[in-house]
Amino acid sequence: MGASVDTAAGGTGDIGDTDFDDLTSPTLTDVQRQVLDFTESRRIRLDVDQMLAEAIDRAGAADLDDTDGFGDRLAAHVAAIDGDTGLTQLTRGTLRQRVVRLLRNRLSLTDLVKRYPEIESIPIEKPFIVVGMPRSGTTHLVNLIAADPRRRALPYWESQEPIPARGQGPDIFGVDPRYTRTKQEHDALMVTAPVVAAMHDRFPEAIEEEVELLDLDMASYVLEWHARVPDWRDYYLTLDQHRHYAYLKKVLRALTFLRGPRTWVLKSPQHGEQLGPLMATFPDATVVFTHRDPVAVIQSAITMMAYSDRLRRNSIDAAWLLDYWSDRVQRLLRACVRDRALVPPERSIDVGFHRLNGNEMPLLEELYRRGEVELTSEVRGRFQQYLDGNPRGKHGRIRYDLQRHFGISADRLRERFGFYFDRFDVRAES
Repeated sequence: MGASVDTAAGGTGDIGDTDFDDLTSPTLTDVQRQVLDFTESRRIRLDVDQMLAEAIDRAGAADLDDTDGFGDRLAAHVAAIDGDTGLTQLTRGTLRQRVVRLLRNRLSLTDLVKRYPEIESIPIEKPFIVVGMPRSGTTHLVNLIAADPRRRALPYWESQEPIPARGQGPDIFGVDPRYTRTKQEHDALMVTAPVVAAMHDRFPEAIEEEVELLDLDMASYVLEWHARVPDWRDYYLTLDQHRHYAYLKKVLRALTFLRGPRTWVLKSPQHGEQLGPLMATFPDATVVFTHRDPVAVIQSAITMMAYSDRLRRNSIDAAWLLDYWSDRVQRLLRACVRDRALVPPERSIDVGFHRLNGNEMPLLEELYRRGEVELTSEVRGRFQQYLDGNPRGKHGRIRYDLQRHFGISADRLRERFGFYFDRFDVRAES
């Protein structure tokens, strides 16, 4: 029957609960079946030279700025995708398009900085940075802080194509073609996989993670969310992220140049295992750490991925998802516990997820105080307006069942994370 929705479910702003009765043995909709039937008929080739040629053609520029081993990282990235033999051709095609898009944006960035070298001297001062695992309140918090008009944030449409190709400007209605493309992709996703909105709705205006920008340098963990790529994980973990975070700063400078000199608000789970490079790159940042029961994080992540895998993969392996992401979250959290002291206490805050919802205004007051930024009455009003318009459960909620879908109890999974509960204010969730 697929995902069933209980429209009588309670909760303020709740439009219903979604319960998967076919998570690991999916029953495809007619639309999903038609999409797969169409795309599986053609084998997608991942030829680096061909993808680069397409990117050069789209960018109208040819300098890839391959001065620090970028070609090696590109080859490793593509090889990891090619090595995942369980991907559908739909997903291979999507990831191929992603590589071409990343290359095109890197080419356009190199070209832009050549034409406007002053970009490299633009300061990125005193950003607010939100660090925490997925589903720990980071998306809610960064969107809330971005309601401050003095802050520059990264909307999803811009994260996908941060640098416009030369000669591509707004249409006759003033709409950026990059936004239009992202909206079209989002609309198509909502037709083929509508439950995504209740899990993590990446609509074009939603604030996105800047690690998408790191992948212009082929240096983030993002690929792990798209495919089974343990080889890429291992390769990524060997990289000296100081130079790649410096590249991230270069992209932020270009975005500041293109769309206005405002102070940034940033966020990503990846920063939790890269606190050394993060603070070396943004030494005057004020950082908010969000903390949540890792069981809640893992069950949400692997449920979302299992649901997405009905289109992404030829089969769904619940045991693999549980093993890989339990290990991956553990690695991230151990690094965060190890390096938390690298962020000065006077410029950082730790907040437990159970203390976040309904307590946002006092947290924001403390954040702005530590960041030495005035919290004006106008900004307070914008924060409250955002909170009123975005209650928890706005898109409905997912009913998670670790035991039924993944064969493990919450208590047993939680045993692996005693080190994290010992270090931070984290509450076990039922």
